[in-house]
Amino acid sequence: MRRAEREPAYTEFVASRQAHLRRIAYALTGDWHRAEDLLQTALTKLYVAWPRIRHQGGEEAYVRQIMVRANIDESRRPWRRERPSDVLPDRPEVEPTGPEERSELFDALHRLPEQQRKVVVLRHWLGLSVRETADELGISEGTVKSHSSRGLAALEQVLAPHR
Repeated sequence: MRRAEREPAYTEFVASRQAHLRRIAYALTGDWHRAEDLLQTALTKLYVAWPRIRHQGGEEAYVRQIMVRANIDESRRPWRRERPSDVLPDRPEVEPTGPEERSELFDALHRLPEQQRKVVVLRHWLGLSVRETADELGISEGTVKSHSSRGLAALEQVLAPHR
């Protein structure tokens, strides 16, 4: 596929799925700035592989898998282990977010441990099967089931008082 043929199809895909993919990235990272970086990384890698992926189909699954793996890689970096501080110099103004991005569910979701959050997002928000979730995260199906069960129980405890 030549570049002139690649560009319109890629641009159309990104334009139609970017908001959804951004929310997935936020659900994985818990931070809008990291979510933007994660999505940018995933879309760059998608562009490089676009001719092959477009021919095979499954563009969104490919991007989702890149985001999950890139997020795991990023969380292993030494500077991610730094402790956050409440006092920051010259803090930028916070962007306004839509209702779906500031909901109680997102808040509760980000209280979960990272692996439980990833499993819950992939299994119950994106609707992946146990096997697909295990493949994307590189863990066993039993681990997916236990993280899913614990994550849903924790979400229920946090969200139940609000019913």
